[in-house]
Amino acid sequence: MFRPLSISMPSDREIVVTRDFAAPPDLVFDCWTIPALIRRWLGPADWVMTVCEFDARVGGKWRFFSRGPDGFEVGHGGTILELDRPRWIKSSERYDMDWTGGETLNSNAFTAIETGTRSVLTVLYASKEARDGAAATPMAEGMEAGFGRLDALLLGMPSG
Repeated sequence: MFRPLSISMPSDREIVVTRDFAAPPDLVFDCWTIPALIRRWLGPADWVMTVCEFDARVGGKWRFFSRGPDGFEVGHGGTILELDRPRWIKSSERYDMDWTGGETLNSNAFTAIETGTRSVLTVLYASKEARDGAAATPMAEGMEAGFGRLDALLLGMPSG
């Protein structure tokens, strides 16, 4: 059975986003780490990702830069701290316009389940205020829209 996106806040500084995908962990992992695939699902549908770099190795850098239909631009990036394909990615993240109150640590675990893969993304913010600021945005709606595009992308990929 499909499990929709869920968001929880298990501590004062964390947001945990859980979402199931109907594809094996290696394909889901690849969609989070291969730039040509990332471009096809990440970010708002009406935005253009002008920079998409992801060096999928420990110590590697990643960088995304996107432009909205009104010309507004958002850039963010970080460093890969841990990586165990297809089970785990941990990275730092900082936005160019630092609306998150400093660097965050993002940990994404990919677990095989009967129907495919469960992704559990934990974002650790610098402070409770930063976490609350992020939680007050339409983050859930935006993530679910991107994950819907990821569902469609995964559906078209060969699974083995």
